[in-house]
Amino acid sequence: MSAVRISEQLLSWALRRANLTEDHLVRKFPLIHEWVAGRRYPTLKQLEELAKATRTPLGYFFMDEPPDESLPIPHFRTLDDGAPRQPSPDLIETIHAMQHRQEWMRESLMARGQEPLPFVRSVRPDEDPRTVARRMREVLGFGDCWATAYPSWSNALRASRGAIDDAGILVVVDGVVGNNTSRKLSPDEFRGFVLVDEYAPLLFVNGGDSKAAQMFTLAHELAHVFLGGSAAFDLRAMQPAKNPTERACNRAAAEFLVPEDALRRIWPSVQGNPEPHQAVARHFKVSTLVAARRALDLRLISRDQFFEFYNSYLDATHRAAEGKKEGGNFCSDQNLRVGRRFATEVANAAAEGRLLYSEAYDLTGLYGNTFHRYAGLIGMGRAHQ
Repeated sequence: MSAVRISEQLLSWALRRANLTEDHLVRKFPLIHEWVAGRRYPTLKQLEELAKATRTPLGYFFMDEPPDESLPIPHFRTLDDGAPRQPSPDLIETIHAMQHRQEWMRESLMARGQEPLPFVRSVRPDEDPRTVARRMREVLGFGDCWATAYPSWSNALRASRGAIDDAGILVVVDGVVGNNTSRKLSPDEFRGFVLVDEYAPLLFVNGGDSKAAQMFTLAHELAHVFLGGSAAFDLRAMQPAKNPTERACNRAAAEFLVPEDALRRIWPSVQGNPEPHQAVARHFKVSTLVAARRALDLRLISRDQFFEFYNSYLDATHRAAEGKKEGGNFCSDQNLRVGRRFATEVANAAAEGRLLYSEAYDLTGLYGNTFHRYAGLIGMGRAHQ
């Protein structure tokens, strides 16, 4: 088979884009060094395999220069040196997939005469975070210290996801690209993103992150819906980027989870505790990570104290994750990955003939019997195809 002449520049770009080096690929592609140097060229079959390995559309290799793959939304980073960074194929594909879901949901709701959600973009970044947090709780039907009614913070997290979904906001929690378990989403690149829309706002939480961090990410994203800005963010150490809206969302999220007045009231009784963050976490039904971050926000502890706790927390989390088996309840998993409300809308449309089943499968990432099994579990039954 004849060789295909490709640009060394494009090949090097594809490797950087996929966060790979020549050494990563040399076992599968023994001539990779020769290709990058331009001394030899791959066959079409080899190029197809290389495109798959680097998660690069095959057609890109035939372009004159690398394409501009900027994200459709801002990507805020806590530690940003201003240098341009190439987003990963995983993040790009995930955002595009969620945009596709959102666009379909928006059109479906509008076709049914759904009114715009009144709380979207309803507050300003300069408003008092207590006011913003109160508005967020009102929309979800929560009181000031709402989470204290639940036996644990994980139950409170589950309840908040359900309330957000009931309010008309799509919530997706996933740690991989599509159904490809070999393509894990990196929390170091992004903890989540939000796509703001008056009819179908969508929150995406990186399921590869710890559950403790997911709680804050979800609240931060919810604040974005009220303040009105779509964005992705990494929230390193649960700290925002140097952006007014990001900081406003962080303040509102913190107040939503742990109200300042309530924490100041109990702090004198817990600060002498050997594990004060554990005591705060138990009281407010949040994770110890959220409790520690809130204490830092209110200057109840120093930055050194926070990062000492934060680093030890990360170490403990990584140790606990080692050797942990994957898996879970099928219906619960799909409620996270697809969303009960979104899946119900899709299943209804397919059953009524407004949507082809092939399109329903693509929208949900569930195919054939798997789609119908989930539809049955959420009360939709098995529609005739």
